[in-house]
Amino acid sequence: MERVLAPAAARARPLLRRMRPAYPRPGRSGWRRWIPSWRQWLGACLYLFTGLVGFVGIAYATTDIPDDLNSFATQQDNIYYWADGSTMARTGWVSRQEMPLDKVPPKVQGAVLAAENASFYTDPGVSPSGFMRAVRAALTGGETQGGSTITQQYVKNAYLNQDRTLSRKFTEILLALKLDNQTDKKQILQDYLNTSWFGRGTYGIQRASQAYYGKDVSKLNASEGAFLASLLKGAGLYDPALGPENHKRAVERWSWILDRMVDTGQLTAAERATYTQFPEPSGPGTAGTPGAQNGYLVELAKAYAIKAGHIKDSDFDLGGYQIYTTFDQSRMAALTDAVQKAQKDFDPEKRPATDTHAKIGAASVAPDGRLLAVYGGPDYLKQGFNQANSTTIPVGTAFTPLVYAAALEEGVVRTRGKDRTPVSPATVYDGNDQVTVQTPEGPYWDRSGKVVKGRNDGNKSWGQVTLQQAVANSVNTPMLQLGLDVGLDRVETFAEGAGLLPSSLGTRIPTFSLGENSKPSAIRMAGAYAAFAADGMHTDPYSVRSVSRNGAAVPLEAAPKPVRAMSAKTARSVTEALRSAVTDGSAKTAAKAHPGAAGKTGTTAANTAGWFVANTEKESTAVVVYRMALTDLIAQPLTGLGGDAPGTPGSERAVRVWTDYIRAVK
Repeated sequence: MERVLAPAAARARPLLRRMRPAYPRPGRSGWRRWIPSWRQWLGACLYLFTGLVGFVGIAYATTDIPDDLNSFATQQDNIYYWADGSTMARTGWVSRQEMPLDKVPPKVQGAVLAAENASFYTDPGVSPSGFMRAVRAALTGGETQGGSTITQQYVKNAYLNQDRTLSRKFTEILLALKLDNQTDKKQILQDYLNTSWFGRGTYGIQRASQAYYGKDVSKLNASEGAFLASLLKGAGLYDPALGPENHKRAVERWSWILDRMVDTGQLTAAERATYTQFPEPSGPGTAGTPGAQNGYLVELAKAYAIKAGHIKDSDFDLGGYQIYTTFDQSRMAALTDAVQKAQKDFDPEKRPATDTHAKIGAASVAPDGRLLAVYGGPDYLKQGFNQANSTTIPVGTAFTPLVYAAALEEGVVRTRGKDRTPVSPATVYDGNDQVTVQTPEGPYWDRSGKVVKGRNDGNKSWGQVTLQQAVANSVNTPMLQLGLDVGLDRVETFAEGAGLLPSSLGTRIPTFSLGENSKPSAIRMAGAYAAFAADGMHTDPYSVRSVSRNGAAVPLEAAPKPVRAMSAKTARSVTEALRSAVTDGSAKTAAKAHPGAAGKTGTTAANTAGWFVANTEKESTAVVVYRMALTDLIAQPLTGLGGDAPGTPGSERAVRVWTDYIRAVK
């Protein structure tokens, strides 16, 4: 090896000596010795240029486009829609919705190009003149300069920070060159439009279109697009809602962009002449913020969408989902008005012992299971606890129609070892007060060693009554006995088949038949009663019709299908009893609201809850009135609620809420 290298080194030595600059310069004296010759100056420039090119080349080669975008560049908001397709609410940290470029009208794209980067489709992704202006500004401390290409602006928004430094600008240019070399121009423009800031809390042209004009970007015209394009220069300067000076600047910028579109071929002169009136955007608003009642609806729909769509929580939080709910906007307004009207009587200051912690929950379900309306509480932002979806309040005697239906389906056993005996609406039971509850072996003894006896509301004795009369008039003692005769295990299974969650059903003791220790939600009770109106077919309540993400459908589990919970004959018999309750029995104050309604009040022994659940041909609605502090979740008596006489059942208030609601929507 040495034999090869030695001659080569010897030959190179004279060349290297000639290349070494003679400095200080020989043949010169004094200060002239230190002045480089023109050849030396040229050589130094060549060395510097070669080094700079090499540095840039190495930097370009070693610079990779980051895999992770800035958080806001990928995060979007989720949009929830009413059943009629109008926007109900938006949620998420970032107000942004992605939109494919082919959904953005060409004229709107042209407005952005004319305003920001007319040579976008032909340039290499960077602007040398813009870079030099930025360098000058950084060195002199001047104002931030424009002139960056759309590619550079996207790189800055999506991958970098907003620092005004030469190193950041240099990195921006390298990334822009590489991105332009590796990515289709249309993709870059799409990403730019979806991540740019447009003011009013919005990122992306889709949300900007909704925020300023209340419509999707696909419906914008060139004039509106020109205004939105003006916001890219600085939304704080061009949003007309921020003041007269802003409005003046916005009009001037809008007009300039339209003229510029003619210069760049995006508009003809004739088209430009049609746009003489500034397209005034709407004022900023807070529509869609999921507070008040909408927050409860959003939580229900979100939980259903995540479960039915098998969506990870982390993916859902990144946003971009469009959730089309089943909620009816007019019914929501009517239900909210009805509840708020009833709550006006509650005055914790004048009647602190009776009205403190008074609450109302309500839900309305269509025959096919669609959740139409839910009243969850005073305001979701102040109280996240959903009063219509909670399982904390005993259902009371509103449970007895399920016991009645189970008896009609299953029959009864009064003697151990004997076959089950069918019962009918005309079957007679003892309706007197203080009737001893019987098992096949004799009286039922509780754990304290006492014989259990049934009690009717107001200690009233009704004598011998049919089962239909017992349901219609809310006579407790026959239903208490009927539950044991059917078998509480069978009643429980039947209630689950009608849609009540197993976790909400209480201990199987005699009072189980009176709903004393079962706590289904108002939503589930409305769904269970809907089976009576649907000839025995039950459909689990659901709140979402479909879900998409950035315009693409998200597969959901099939919507709940109707299943037979009871025979049509049983369902019709129960409905007949419930109609009697409305016309002549415990709920007759509701008769005038809707002829043909079928419903049942519900009370508890301790008067801690008042229910009314009723069907019309369009919906099944459950209302519950109760008192409970959210700190301990212990139900308190309703005695004297709203100034009522001590003997007034809370179910009367539930009936009033239902009546006002049904009158408004029928």
